[in-house]
Amino acid sequence: MTKNTIAALLITLFIWNTIDAQETNHAVSKTPFIWENANVYFLLTDRFNNGVKTNDHAFNRTKETGKLRGFEGGDLRGVIQKLDEGYFDKLGTTVIWMTPIVEQIHEGVDEGTGYSYGFHGYWTRDWSAIDPSFGNKKDLAELVEKAHAKGIRIMLDAVINHTGPVTDEDSVYPSDWVRTSPKCTYQSYDTYINCTLVANLPDVKTESNDNVELPPFLVEKWKNEGRYDQEVAQLDEFFKKTGYPRAPKYYIMKWLSDYITYYGIDGYRVDTAKHTKEDVWADFKKVCDMAFAEFKANNPNKVLDANPFFMVGEVYGYNISGKKIYDFGDKKVNYFENGFTGLINFGFTYDAKMNYEELFSKYADILNSDLKENTVMNYISSHDDGNPFDKKREKTFESATKLLLAPGISQTYYGDESARSLVIEGTKGDATLRSFMNWEDLQSNSKTKEIALHWQKLSTFRKNHAAIGAGMHTQISSKPYVFSRTYTNKISDKIIVGLDLKVGKKTISVGTIFTNGDNIKDAYSGSTTSVKEGKITINTPFSILLLEKM
Repeated sequence: MTKNTIAALLITLFIWNTIDAQETNHAVSKTPFIWENANVYFLLTDRFNNGVKTNDHAFNRTKETGKLRGFEGGDLRGVIQKLDEGYFDKLGTTVIWMTPIVEQIHEGVDEGTGYSYGFHGYWTRDWSAIDPSFGNKKDLAELVEKAHAKGIRIMLDAVINHTGPVTDEDSVYPSDWVRTSPKCTYQSYDTYINCTLVANLPDVKTESNDNVELPPFLVEKWKNEGRYDQEVAQLDEFFKKTGYPRAPKYYIMKWLSDYITYYGIDGYRVDTAKHTKEDVWADFKKVCDMAFAEFKANNPNKVLDANPFFMVGEVYGYNISGKKIYDFGDKKVNYFENGFTGLINFGFTYDAKMNYEELFSKYADILNSDLKENTVMNYISSHDDGNPFDKKREKTFESATKLLLAPGISQTYYGDESARSLVIEGTKGDATLRSFMNWEDLQSNSKTKEIALHWQKLSTFRKNHAAIGAGMHTQISSKPYVFSRTYTNKISDKIIVGLDLKVGKKTISVGTIFTNGDNIKDAYSGSTTSVKEGKITINTPFSILLLEKM
């Protein structure tokens, strides 16, 4: 974004005084939701908002940890509070993705970055329970219900390939459930799978179809909690209904699918997808689809629409240039044929260095040809990518413009919209990416409000127009840079975007997208105009136009 644009934004902020003055721009979208155009807001449950402080140290997790390696207090109640406040509405969010909320190991370990607890959610102890540091099942039910009332989907994080580390308090799962060696060498397909990701992270034997008994510690735990008989009866019903063997992976699939059956979550982001054989995910999708159908049948009044259950995979290192293939070197795998509608696009942080047209045309071409009926999820920063697009937060406007206008799903990582720092002194490893959400800056820092307003406007425009994430891209002119997106699939949607335009009065061609006499609104400034002789002339204090037909 140009310096003139930033100056104009500051002037406009002074005129409007607060972001709330833009409330009328956040009307409910009339555009049907499609996953290919989703605005995903990804948050670390423990680092977003502390809704209730009484659960901050569940299981007596009070030992001193490395910096940002302990539980900080964020929970489901905190997410509910922000839903109630309308935070996600203003941001144009259509999907909230939360890190795993299942019960974590009770103790901590030091993996070389300082003593750490499982605040991040990826160190599972019991898949069938919600960790009390995050909340409880009533909280999850309320969160899903309130999100759905706003047209927002809930996506949870599924971990099947490993348990949490072993500690003095957290015993290892039985040997017919997990392996504890060797450690993965990542030299071939097999050395990603039949091994542990790191030392002391037991690897679930997902390749096994042998019947196994429940872990003794879990039996004892459930009996102490008074739910053993209920859990066993539900497992018996699941295995009878599916015909699957009582193998470790199918136990875990059952427990994860319960969050669909009983709460109606809409999707799963699958962790470490390339560390199991791909057929595991094909089976998981079948189980999820079955659970989603059961939820809809049992709760007809809670069904949002006909969208299927959604699965997006973390195939670490996959990028959109690979199209449908991930290459291990000795084996090529098509994960899209094995349960996934989308994959996380690890290449976006590099592709975002391209100019607008190179980036947008590349993505639109691939998504509308090789990846048609599938999609990718783009991001500029994340919880475990040490090379984000803008680590020092020096290109926050450009980051938003490229991410939110790029074809594919957009994934905003909590704090992207508020320039939350990704460089925290004293941290080791990925902890620097996981500081607590900077709510204070959003309340009192004028620069942060300016950044957030830009993210809100672009996100809301994207939410209202399926053409942005899922449409066909056409450059109308290179100087000034103007493009169109069109989407036709049950609905018809057409928009025009202009970037790096001159501030003030400007005239641009609308190509064949709009016709003479059409009344047009610029969703960025709120100004209106009409088409004359194939062009529009409009006067705004910005260098960006988001044009839609009124």
